[in-house]
Amino acid sequence: MSPHTRQRRRSALIGLAVLALGPGLAGPAAATSPPAGTPSGVTAASPAAGTWTEVGSDRADPLTESQGLASVEVPAGSPNRYTGIGTIPLGLGIRGWNHVGDPDASYGGHYIEPYQRDDGNTKMFRVQAPDGRWSEYVHTLSPGEARNNSWSAVSPDGQWMLAGEWGTMTRLLVFPTPGVNPATSPSANLPQVATVRLDRAVRDVQGCDFLDATTLLCSSDDPEGTLFGITKPLLRVDLSAAPNGTADITGHVTALRQLPLRSACSGDFETEGVDYDRRTGTLRVIVVSPGFCVLTDSRTYRFTQG
Repeated sequence: MSPHTRQRRRSALIGLAVLALGPGLAGPAAATSPPAGTPSGVTAASPAAGTWTEVGSDRADPLTESQGLASVEVPAGSPNRYTGIGTIPLGLGIRGWNHVGDPDASYGGHYIEPYQRDDGNTKMFRVQAPDGRWSEYVHTLSPGEARNNSWSAVSPDGQWMLAGEWGTMTRLLVFPTPGVNPATSPSANLPQVATVRLDRAVRDVQGCDFLDATTLLCSSDDPEGTLFGITKPLLRVDLSAAPNGTADITGHVTALRQLPLRSACSGDFETEGVDYDRRTGTLRVIVVSPGFCVLTDSRTYRFTQG
């Protein structure tokens, strides 16, 4: 299912659930229960090196925290940022930018949201500078590039941004970081400058973030489990070199664990964005619950390494 179709269906479900429950009744569920085990037909993979252990969770609001999240270091004391169907500005929606993905922030404080639309041959990155000003950087699709704009991840040096497409893919896209890299301008096309060639296919990656200059952590919404032996995996991508915008690099993909799938409802979970906060060493991933429990027990899970 494309993210456009899934987004429309989930938006309709949220609206119906709000009407059914009434205002003020969409609080946290009284209790959640773990799944009975690995989904039918799937053999669980052994945890890989660099295990991430769940240490807690918080309720994820289905309107404003259902797509992605980012920790912002500059200005000091900035709150964590989230995206969801309720965070898309009205003006952008009217202009056709109807889906926002998992955002990221540079270590210098530029905050970047990835947008996509149902038509045309462009995708857009909306950037807020540390002084609060917003700018839009539009990318014209390269030959063969999917229209989906699921996530953005800024390299630790701030100069390069990775982004991803939906579906089963063997690559990640590399751009100069809009608003940070001096080669970018809101009045010019944001070009794809390189590619990360993956040694294994990945499916439905919803978010990635840099752990360090050559390591990515990614959340996959893979519903099939045929690629790594588990559905909804947390992935690690070890890069052959830090992105530099001048040459393609390779990425070695490893599945670390299945992300938590716990809800009072049964059905299809949806894993969303991921964020690594280097200040605390905390990894956070959003998992949206099935059915009407999207309102009550969708969670942002917290992990630490070790």
